[in-house]
Amino acid sequence: MPTLHWVGKDKVVNHHHDVPFRLLDKQYTFTANECAPANSTANRIIHGDNLEALKSLLPEFEGKVNCIYIDPPYNTGNEGWVYNDAVNDPKIKKWLGQVVGKEGEDLSRHDKWLCMMYPRLKLLHRLLADDGILWVTLDDSEGQYFKLLADEVFGRGNFIATFCWQKTLTRRNDAKVVSTAHDYVFCYAKNSSQAKLNKQEKDKKQRDTYTNRDNDPRGDWLAVPFHAPNIRPNLTYKIITPSGKELWPPKGRCWSTTEETFNELRAENRIYFGKDGGGMAQRKK
Repeated sequence: MPTLHWVGKDKVVNHHHDVPFRLLDKQYTFTANECAPANSTANRIIHGDNLEALKSLLPEFEGKVNCIYIDPPYNTGNEGWVYNDAVNDPKIKKWLGQVVGKEGEDLSRHDKWLCMMYPRLKLLHRLLADDGILWVTLDDSEGQYFKLLADEVFGRGNFIATFCWQKTLTRRNDAKVVSTAHDYVFCYAKNSSQAKLNKQEKDKKQRDTYTNRDNDPRGDWLAVPFHAPNIRPNLTYKIITPSGKELWPPKGRCWSTTEETFNELRAENRIYFGKDGGGMAQRKK
């Protein structure tokens, strides 16, 4: 299997073994009401270096964690955000100096990020249960490097998928060349043969979302708006409902398909106008 190499890798591949075990210092507790759900207690918020925090959790939780989600620094070079996003924080610099040595002074931003991530990923792998899943959010800055890093730690066969997450809900974007409206969510299993991603029963809310209020022989469906945010002449036309009502797109919007496609959808019974046949046009999904 191809592996990723960077300056300082040889100093960090086994560093998770050298991280000291530290006791968690309990500061305060919270007691939920008696009627609260069972998962309202026994949760923990840990303040401190996450490498040491992960190591401190091993004695109690090694091989027992079902799901882990992390949102590591994207390493964009932005140093003015909530946390330093250039892996240039004084604590990281000090840690690199101690672990990587003088060689660490010449590391690129990407080398630093990989040195920081590797031992943490090793500890996360140890914390996961055999059927556990890891989710990691990143963007193009380090996403391709993380994929190779995780392949090495988790094994290529335990890669589940890379999901695109739309981070902006509006179509408007002021990018002059290319709009990057999404980030990535990388998903890995501790053991892909035991992962239960596709075996969970749909919860009641999801089941109730899809209904068959008109006895469509194709089964349950979801009504979605037939209009979209825009004003386009070829998508602005009159619709006559089954009850004889005249419909036009709401102000500042247009229909989501051309009139020709709408007529095809209507002929296939894929447009819904409400129980009385006079409501706003909706598309059956």
